[in-house]
Amino acid sequence: MNIPDSSHDSLDRLMREAQQGNANSYVRLLQKLTPLIRGTVRGARGFAGKTEVEDLVQDILLSVHVARSSYDPSRPFKPWLAAIIRYRLADGARRHASVSSREDALDDIALEEPATPLTLEEQAEAREQVRFLREAVQALPGNQKLAIELLKLQELSLKEAEVLSGMSVGALKVATHRALATLRRFLGTAQT
Repeated sequence: MNIPDSSHDSLDRLMREAQQGNANSYVRLLQKLTPLIRGTVRGARGFAGKTEVEDLVQDILLSVHVARSSYDPSRPFKPWLAAIIRYRLADGARRHASVSSREDALDDIALEEPATPLTLEEQAEAREQVRFLREAVQALPGNQKLAIELLKLQELSLKEAEVLSGMSVGALKVATHRALATLRRFLGTAQT
């Protein structure tokens, strides 16, 4: 995957500075990455509509944000970014194929009456449960939290998560198992 060169601000330098906590460098990095990523996605998915392209761009930017701590500043930035783009494009293609197959299957199913809408009380309870779960995930130790975010929330494959996190597949599996056990205990659903 060929990512064009940027202007005078080196992507490598901006990422190093962002990792060191320089918020201005992080903003400049994202400003430079967005059009580069958009052009790369358009080139790879010329058939996709504007909405799908923008969804993929946002997915890639989110992956860069989540995995930014895994970037090794002694190595070039572009190959690291290209790997993220490649994996997210593949994920987007799988998602597109999955949606298309479900839409085809739905053509054969008779439409049913919509489910009864949730009451205001049920909506408030659902929001509270989501908030509680988010807090529980945020409270996990570093590697466990990262494994859950990549594998469960972003639904990346083990191979994709390995590249983004810098953790081995085995370490990701262990971290995920431990995180789920911790969440079960925290949420009070552990089997005794």
